[in-house]
Amino acid sequence: MIAVHVSLILFLVFAIGLVFALTNGLHDASSVVATFIVCDAATPKQAIGLASAFGLLGAVFGGSQVASTISKVIDLPANTALLPVLLAAILGAAAWNLITWRLGLPSSSTHALVGGIIGAVLVSSGYRHVLWGWNELTGASHQLTGIAEIVAALLFSPLLGFALAFVLEKVMNLLLRNARFSINTRIRRIQWAIAACLAFSHGANDTQKIIGLFTLALAAGGGTVISTAPLWVRICGGTVMFIGTMLGGWSIMKTVGRGIYNIRPIHSLNSQLASVGSILLATAFGAPVSTTHVVVGSVMGVGAADEYRMVHWAIVKDIIVAWVITIPLSAAVSASIYALFAFIFK
Repeated sequence: MIAVHVSLILFLVFAIGLVFALTNGLHDASSVVATFIVCDAATPKQAIGLASAFGLLGAVFGGSQVASTISKVIDLPANTALLPVLLAAILGAAAWNLITWRLGLPSSSTHALVGGIIGAVLVSSGYRHVLWGWNELTGASHQLTGIAEIVAALLFSPLLGFALAFVLEKVMNLLLRNARFSINTRIRRIQWAIAACLAFSHGANDTQKIIGLFTLALAAGGGTVISTAPLWVRICGGTVMFIGTMLGGWSIMKTVGRGIYNIRPIHSLNSQLASVGSILLATAFGAPVSTTHVVVGSVMGVGAADEYRMVHWAIVKDIIVAWVITIPLSAAVSASIYALFAFIFK
């Protein structure tokens, strides 16, 4: 009977985790192609198809550093008692993703997942079993680990995207100050390659987060240590992310592509280049970042560099508020779900 219960919970972890990957595709892939579509470099179907294909490639061949980071943020033994904690965490994150997708807010799936993990572990085991990383940061080593490392990456990455986009926009405006209008045709063509790289980096970074939890769940269910995610887990995560991308989050695309700044081809190119550089750098260091946050930061960067007063700062304020509240609210949802599990199933 115990084995049946373990298998059922493990199945639910994977099922809800795949739903989360689907919502992740809806959220972050919408940001990947938003400027690409708005500047008329591609039709929505073309852009979504490109992002889906290269996002899947990124999920399968993008390495495992980020997955390893995500799986090391809690201090709980990998046994069957960990499975309901992971289930509550993923349920809370998926619920928050669905809410913000419905509202058209470009929220962070990474924030939601981190908040879900924190909330479930706090209720189930206490704050000491969350690897906050503050002791290492203030100690002799001064190293970022655990939650501190993830939060630092989430905060720094959009700032890096903003800075890179700002500089690129200034440089491009200087280099192309005497260019003819026909240069826009070439810029639109170049964006196909850049958009493919951005989609690959999205798949390589974002899909690894849920893959890391899947690997931890497999270890907990089987009572064995799994150092790297099996290939079939990576393919499953990437395929569901592919489906989520194909469905498209059109309301989020409108917010990112039109709500922040009036995007032209050169703006789209610069924001994409800045986003690709920021995300690939984070992936190489195993830092889980939000593609949505990086893209939004880069769009703000090109807008601020081109015409500061024309940036819709009221929209930006709403987006930043959504960023700030995501972790605590998704943590509260996951904590409530775990408490409900504990009450019903004793």
